[in-house]
Amino acid sequence: MFSVLGKSFKTGCLTEKLPVRDTTTVQLGTACQQEIARIFGKSLAIRMVDAGSCNGCELEMHAVNNSFYDIERFGIHFVASPRHADLLLVTGPVSRHMQAALQRTHDAMPDPKIVIAMGDCAADGGEFGVSYASCGAVANVIPVDAVIRGCPPTPLHLLLGILEVLQRY
Repeated sequence: MFSVLGKSFKTGCLTEKLPVRDTTTVQLGTACQQEIARIFGKSLAIRMVDAGSCNGCELEMHAVNNSFYDIERFGIHFVASPRHADLLLVTGPVSRHMQAALQRTHDAMPDPKIVIAMGDCAADGGEFGVSYASCGAVANVIPVDAVIRGCPPTPLHLLLGILEVLQRY
C-alpha cells in the first residue's frame, strides 16, 4: 500500500485543470431568455427531428442540455410532440423515408412555426446531396427560417443560432 501511495505522490496530478468559467453561455442564454419572453411570454419548446444524420449534431444538441450549458435555466426545453413545439430543429440530410414524417411534423406545429436546419448536412445535403435516397437540404422539403452551419455545430453556435432567429421575430 505504501508503494502505491508513494508512486502517486511522485506522479502528481494527471487530470485536466478546471476550465475557466465561460460567461459567453450565460450572456447568450440571458439574451435568448429576454427574446423568448418578448415573443412568447413563456418558455421556448423545441421539437428535434433527426432526418437522417450521422448523430454528430444530436450529440452537440444534447450537450447544450447538459449541466454545463443547461439551457433549461433560460426557459428553453425539448418536447416530444410537435403540437407543443414553438421551434422545429432538424438535423441531417432529409432521407426519402423521413420526407413525409418531416412534412407531417411541420404541419402539426402551431403558428408561428420556426424551423432551424442544424449542421452542414441539413443546410445543403452535405456529402450526400440529392440522390435516390436523399432529398438533400431541409429547405427542399419544408421552409427553413435559419441555418446553423458546422459539422457539427458547437453548443454555443446552437445557442447563437436560436438567438439570431428569435431576434428576427
